[in-house]
Amino acid sequence: MFQQEISQLNLQQFKAGEKRWIGSLLGSSAALLFKEIATQSSSLYVIVASNNQHLAQLESELEFYGIKPTIFPDWEILPYDRLSPHQDIVSERLAILSNMPQKGILLISASTLAQRVAPYSWVVGEHFDIKVGQKLDLEAQKKQLVQAGYRLVDTVYDHGEFAVRGSIMDIYASGQDQPIRIDLFDDEIESLKFFDPETQRTTESLKNFTVLPAKEFPLKEGRSTFRDRYAESFPTANPKKNPIYQDVLEGIATPGLEFYLPLFFDKKLMETQSILTTYLPKNCVVITNNEVEDELINFWKEVVRRYEDRRHNIDQPILPPEELFLMPNHVLQALNQFPRILASAEAFEAKAGVLNLAAEQPPKLAVDPKKQQPFEAVKHYVDQAKHPVLLVAESAGRRETLKDALRAVLGEIQTVDSFAQFQKDQLQVAITSAPLDRGLLLTNQLSVISENQLYEHRVVQRRRKRQQEVSEEFLIRSLTELSIGAPVVHIDHGVGRYAGLTTLEIDQQDHEFLQLDYADGAKVYVPVTNLHLISRYSGGDPDLAPLHKLGTDTWSKAKRKALEQIHDVAAELLHIQARRQSKPGFAFEMDHTAYMQFASGFAYEETLDQANAIEATLHDMQLAKPMDRLVCGDVGFGKTEVAMRAAFVAVQNGKQVAVLVPTTLLAQQHYESFKDRFADTAVRIEVLSRFGTNKTHLKIIEDLAEGRVDIVVGTHKILQENVQFKNLGLMIVDEEHRFGVRDKERIKALRADVDMLTLTATPIPRTLNMAFSGMRDLSIIATPPARRLAVKTFVQEHTDDSIKEAILRELLRGGQVYLLHNEVETIERAAETIRHLVPEARVAVAHGQMRERELEQVMQQFYHKDYNVLVCSTIIETGIDVPNANTIIIERADKLGLAQLHQLRGRVGRSHHQAYAYLLVPSIKHLKGDAEKRLDAIQRASTLGAGFMLATEDLEIRGAGELLGEQQSGSMQAIGYSLYMEMLEKATKAIQKGKTPNFDAPLSLTAEINLHMPALIPDDYLGDVHQRLLFYKRISNTDTQEKLDNIRMELIDRFGIPPQPVKQLFSVHQIRLRAEQLGITKVDINSNGGYIEFSPDTPVQAISIIQLMQKNPSYYRMEGGQRLKVMVQLAEYDKRIQFIVELLNKLLGELHS
Repeated sequence: MFQQEISQLNLQQFKAGEKRWIGSLLGSSAALLFKEIATQSSSLYVIVASNNQHLAQLESELEFYGIKPTIFPDWEILPYDRLSPHQDIVSERLAILSNMPQKGILLISASTLAQRVAPYSWVVGEHFDIKVGQKLDLEAQKKQLVQAGYRLVDTVYDHGEFAVRGSIMDIYASGQDQPIRIDLFDDEIESLKFFDPETQRTTESLKNFTVLPAKEFPLKEGRSTFRDRYAESFPTANPKKNPIYQDVLEGIATPGLEFYLPLFFDKKLMETQSILTTYLPKNCVVITNNEVEDELINFWKEVVRRYEDRRHNIDQPILPPEELFLMPNHVLQALNQFPRILASAEAFEAKAGVLNLAAEQPPKLAVDPKKQQPFEAVKHYVDQAKHPVLLVAESAGRRETLKDALRAVLGEIQTVDSFAQFQKDQLQVAITSAPLDRGLLLTNQLSVISENQLYEHRVVQRRRKRQQEVSEEFLIRSLTELSIGAPVVHIDHGVGRYAGLTTLEIDQQDHEFLQLDYADGAKVYVPVTNLHLISRYSGGDPDLAPLHKLGTDTWSKAKRKALEQIHDVAAELLHIQARRQSKPGFAFEMDHTAYMQFASGFAYEETLDQANAIEATLHDMQLAKPMDRLVCGDVGFGKTEVAMRAAFVAVQNGKQVAVLVPTTLLAQQHYESFKDRFADTAVRIEVLSRFGTNKTHLKIIEDLAEGRVDIVVGTHKILQENVQFKNLGLMIVDEEHRFGVRDKERIKALRADVDMLTLTATPIPRTLNMAFSGMRDLSIIATPPARRLAVKTFVQEHTDDSIKEAILRELLRGGQVYLLHNEVETIERAAETIRHLVPEARVAVAHGQMRERELEQVMQQFYHKDYNVLVCSTIIETGIDVPNANTIIIERADKLGLAQLHQLRGRVGRSHHQAYAYLLVPSIKHLKGDAEKRLDAIQRASTLGAGFMLATEDLEIRGAGELLGEQQSGSMQAIGYSLYMEMLEKATKAIQKGKTPNFDAPLSLTAEINLHMPALIPDDYLGDVHQRLLFYKRISNTDTQEKLDNIRMELIDRFGIPPQPVKQLFSVHQIRLRAEQLGITKVDINSNGGYIEFSPDTPVQAISIIQLMQKNPSYYRMEGGQRLKVMVQLAEYDKRIQFIVELLNKLLGELHS
């Protein structure tokens, strides 16, 4: 392609300071041309994009045409912000700076180019290599890493962290996609492997890698330079009053330190080597367009403005713009040192060095669903084109949909994998999938039609590169962390307090125990092999948890009472479930083509979890039993789309759908969005809520009864007696945590045979409880949509300054603020205060006692940016999405519940800007127990997708409440939530099998194994008590050999070859698993034999035991009815284990024969 054009440019004789002009680059022709130029040349081509959006567009176009550009990322924070760029970004930047590509294409946005970087000589001199086989002194290496800005942590999750355990070192080096595990043998590196930070398991090996600094400045070594340069830059400032200065001297990287970067380097170096162009190879060519200069000027103005706003704080002086950024003319001067190509969509006048491409604006070929032939325009275009045409869909799923749709008009279109394949096969018409924004039309030689030319209204979110599934185990596991003094339930002794892990010597051998303290100073030591007997006490305030006395019957009474109640609960649960299961539900049919077409109207890419939730829901609907599914997804994670797809399938099957929402505002919003999504179908959607007149309501109710309305959205009104449905098939409950138990019971009663879909961000404890006990199916959507950042949450004392700073920070970046003031009487006064504090703010007020119309109007005006601060009551917790509002300030946060705080926080952060939530309290010191815990929980769970974790935590702060109602959480309080759930599960299973649960039988039919040998994880193998406890608990909870092997592999992987006691620990559990199958309650074997105890209902036949004794009478004899005595000399540990394993295997073999 373009051979003639490229030779016309004469790039061989292209010298520094010369220019070439390329015009009429329409559509994505620029990307194709530069790809051709770059692949044929040995120099590097630097393309300066006008902004980040332009950059992303170019990136996807270049990748589509077959060249992967290197992108030099922007910090993505505002100039002089008190925030630091994300560690991943810093890592990518350093990787490129230290190893600048010598050919191909480098993409950078204009504002990123105008920012000074660390001097060339420092970055290039700062890295060191690590390779297999080299000697490595761990202590020296630790020092070196700390010097390079790395943090020593227990477990490595993020760039710039490292951890050391024994002879293993984990490091997440800058510039690497995954962290690396270094395994030492003595002092030599034996192996290097990548590992996955989520699971901490290794993936693939590598031979060597380079360690780059963790920050873009020498935090540790540069301290003396920093001190001198600070004094010279700010002679009048008192450094003692500047927390940033103090932090640097202590080696702490404070957020926002990046904007003091020049002070870490010599002044001369900063002047000469801190422009990005000093890193570029000598023979590189710079490509800019005519917008770059304007962008640079605007950016410079913005920097100066922000500088002016912030320079007046005498104690925290900031550097003038020219030290951190380059003035527009300096940037252009630097670029003029290189050969430059000026690109433009307009044509240039013909002169030497000018080339105008034969490209045209790609035509709009809009698909019109209302026409008889929706794809008429496309068909017409393809038919009359005398040149090859390639259609590009967003994703593989969309590609198939398009193919199906076009089959009728264009016949079978061939699929190609890439643009290159399309050129190679010389096809006339083909289709492929790629995220391409702009199509291409080269006059009489080629057409590329992007999906944007067919559907104009779609917003396409680009996938972020990293998306891992959040494992449910991880969410739940992280909540089981025990701290000293935490209440713990032991199944035989009751509730005590956890007092740490201790090692005691018994029979000259070390054993590790968990120490529990009970009333009157009594202690219980639980061997780590029996951790399944204890669980964390949750279900109320830990300070109020009972502390039992040993040797009294309070505990057994409480347990017994709970058990009886659990039996009733279990029976009733099963009764409800059975009623639902026995009433055959409706099995929905899927019409795949119609569904695909509907699904393709979704403007975004589905995230992994979202796709799974949709799949599970549709699968449930196709079964002939009523669905009861809970979709738990954080605010704004696309739960509504799951509901819409389900509603579509229901309506396709001629059923009606009811959508129940808690507030009028939300009803309106859902109504609008449903109408938008169903615009191209013949579905009739109505809304029942406080808006609207009585007359219209009666009409709608009548139409519902006659089946003329397909989907109705509404508030509690839907549940009124007078609302009757002709043929209800699906009930969708949104934000279910806002409905009381009564409403829910009513819904249940109405609809034992209707499919139920419940959506919520923070399920109330009772709902979650039902999901955990297996009564309802749970789908968790924990992956955020593309480019959403977690909301940064601060708990602060309420002062005018804190409010002012928070509002200003948001307004200065052009955003909007919610200020939550939950007292209607004083809300106007609060708004007035804000007007005084921040005169430039445009303040509006919204609360629930305003008239509907007025309220709606204020919300609309806020949405359209007429106001930029909204002082409101909690009415907004379910409301319209305002993507531009990214700060929420909550007054008296100590008065709100967890779910409410989380919902409110979810109002912000709906775009890809960093959002902030400020929880203000009158005084941090005087917080009450529960309030403090709630604020702490919400501050901790600031990750995306935290709604679910918060709910499980709320379950523990408040207790679950009994599943079915009246006798609220009495017995749960007495025995603790986890145990309650465990017992409930056992009871449910027993009743399902038709047995009555036996209340006197010990709950845990787990075998106690004592082999009189050390079976523990030694301190020097795994030092972190917390991790040790976690592994003990996980090993105790395994129920299959396979899970046991997985944990063993993980241990070897993370901590190296396990010592003997660890192997023996696994053997003990291997024996426990077999013993449980055989109904053995105790195995006690020492060096001279021992005994095995069977439970009364053991499945082992008496005949097996008798044969055993007949074969080796000197080995075995029975003692009483249940105990088999073993008389064998087993001094060596291995023999002892082998003997038991073989004996149990033999018994198991006879069981199954």
